[in-house]
Amino acid sequence: MNEEKSAPPPTVNGARMAKLNSPWFLWPATGALAVLLFFGLDYLVNALTHESTDDAFIAAHVVSIAPRIAGQVSAVPVLDNEMVRSNELLVEIDPADYSTSAMQKQSSADAAAANYKSFLAALELMGEKVTTAKATADQSKADADAAQATDLRAQSDFQRFTELRKQNTISAQEFDAAQAAVGEADANLAAARQKAIADTSKIDESRAELSATEAAVAMALALLRQAEANVQAAQLDLSYTKIYAPCDGRVTRKAVEPGDYVQIGQQLMSLVPADVWVIANFKESQLKKMKPGQPVSVEIDALGGRTFSARVDSVQAGSGAAFSLLPPENATGNYVKVVQRVPVKILFTEPLPAGHTFGPGLSVTPSVRVSGFEIPAWAIALLAAVLAVTAASVFRFVLKRKMSGNGK
Repeated sequence: MNEEKSAPPPTVNGARMAKLNSPWFLWPATGALAVLLFFGLDYLVNALTHESTDDAFIAAHVVSIAPRIAGQVSAVPVLDNEMVRSNELLVEIDPADYSTSAMQKQSSADAAAANYKSFLAALELMGEKVTTAKATADQSKADADAAQATDLRAQSDFQRFTELRKQNTISAQEFDAAQAAVGEADANLAAARQKAIADTSKIDESRAELSATEAAVAMALALLRQAEANVQAAQLDLSYTKIYAPCDGRVTRKAVEPGDYVQIGQQLMSLVPADVWVIANFKESQLKKMKPGQPVSVEIDALGGRTFSARVDSVQAGSGAAFSLLPPENATGNYVKVVQRVPVKILFTEPLPAGHTFGPGLSVTPSVRVSGFEIPAWAIALLAAVLAVTAASVFRFVLKRKMSGNGK
C-alpha cells in the first residue's frame, strides 16, 4: 500500500510522449514523411535538370478554304467539326453560268478552227498558184527564145534574099515574102517578150498573195490558240465550281450554307490536319542549355494532365515580341527591361490518343530535360525512404531521452 502510494502518477506529457513513441504512430508518420520527401526530392531534381513553362499551346497548320470564282452555293456536304479526307467534296457552286460560258467558248474555238483550216487551204492553193506562175513564166521565156531564133533566121533569109534580088536571081514575090516573114518574126518576138515579162510579173504577184495568205494563216492560228485558251479558262472556271479538300483534316469555322453567294477569296471554312506540335514560349533565361533534340515531357490539360513524350525541334531566331504586329522601339522613351519569351517548337514522339480532338490553342505544360544528369525514380524513392527512417530514428532517440529525463 505504501509503495503504491509513493509511485508518482503519470504526467500528461509522459502519456503524450508514450503515444508518439508507439509503433502505431511512428510507422505511418515515417511512411508519410517518405512520400513527402520523394515528391520534394523529385521536384528539386526536376528543377535542376529541367526547364518548364505553362505558356505553351498546341499548334497546327490551318488551311483556309476559299473559292476561286464567284457564284451561288448549291451544296455543302460537310458538317461542323467533321473529319474529311483529301479530295473530298467540301462546297459546290452552281455551275450553270460557267457551263454555258464554256459552251460558248467552245463554239468560238470551233469557228476559229474552221477559219484556220480555210486559210490553210488558201495557203496551199496560193502555193500551187506560185508554182504554176513559175512554170508559165518559164514557158513564156522559152517561147520568147524560140521567137528570137525564128526572127534571127528570118532576118538572115531576108538579107540573102536582098542580095539575090539585087542580082535579079529571085522574083519580086519571093523577096516580098521574105520581107513579110521578117516583119512577122519581129512581131512574134516582141509579143513573146511581152508575154514573158507579164508572166514573170505574175510570179511576184503570186508570191505577194502567198505572203499575205501566210500572214492570214498566222493570224488565224493566233485566234485559234486564243480561242482554245479561252476554252481552257472556261473549263477551269467550271472545275472551280467544286471545291475539294486539299488534305486530310477536321472542318472548323464553317461559314457557308447552301444559297449563299460567295465572292472570290472569301473564306468559307478551315481545315485543321491531325499533325500537331507544341509552341512553348520559354523565358530567355531558360534557353542557356536548351537545344534541338532534347527530350521533353508534355502534359496536356485537355487530358487531365496526361504526359506524352516529345523532343525539341527548333528555337525561333528572335523573341516573340520582335515579330509582333507592333514590335517594341526601345530606342525611344524610357527603357524598362522586360524578360523576353522565345517560341520553341516541340514535336511529339509518340502518337496522341485517337479518340480525342487536338487543335491549335489547347494549353499544355512542357518540361525539357536540359541536363544529362538524371536520377532515376527508384533512387529518389530509396533516398526518401532512408531519410525518413533516419528522421524517425532520430525522433525516437530524442523522444526516449526526454522520457527518461522526465522519469528521473
